[in-house]
Amino acid sequence: MSETQSNSAEKQDFNSEYDSFAFHPYNVLLTLLLFGITALFLAFSVAFIYTRVQNELPPLRLPNIFLFNTLILLASSATMVWARRCYKADKTRNYQSALLATIGLSFLFMGLQLIGWSQLFANQIYIHSDNSAGYLYVISGLHLAHVIAGLPFLAAFFWTARKRMKEPVSVLVYFSDPEKRLKLRLLTIYWHFLDGLWVYLVIFFFINYLVY
Repeated sequence: MSETQSNSAEKQDFNSEYDSFAFHPYNVLLTLLLFGITALFLAFSVAFIYTRVQNELPPLRLPNIFLFNTLILLASSATMVWARRCYKADKTRNYQSALLATIGLSFLFMGLQLIGWSQLFANQIYIHSDNSAGYLYVISGLHLAHVIAGLPFLAAFFWTARKRMKEPVSVLVYFSDPEKRLKLRLLTIYWHFLDGLWVYLVIFFFINYLVY
């Protein structure tokens, strides 16, 4: 088979997969979910600015650990990309390691988030201190809730991989499952979205801290 024919076959396989799943219910649900989350956080952002301007509230500085947590989430996004690449390349052990690394980084993010809140407590900044503090706790808490919501799906992928990837035949079936490939793709998109959302929130609060 010539190189042109090979590329054509690969392209056809890709298009076939895309055509099959572009309007798959999972795809539609994720799209609606991401639009809903975006609208929610934009609404909170606008409400935060409006409340701060109306009440002339002082700027609120984020704990430095929130900035470090950005790197943690970006690292987890990278491990999700690694997992997807290993899945496509049929690399069993690396695939499992990538999923486990993503789970570990997610728990690290949650732990550091709690430490960040404890630092706010130490500075006597509580959720009821003023509206700015209240919005910070609510917005960061909502983001944390969405990270927690994604963990069961990560754990399910890892558990299934450990359970089924024991024999060559089961490994072949696992890596050949188009629905599982779709779900992994959608989970990766969701994780990238959470990372991008966190970066936006950190920049948003940082700019609000600079603007008095």
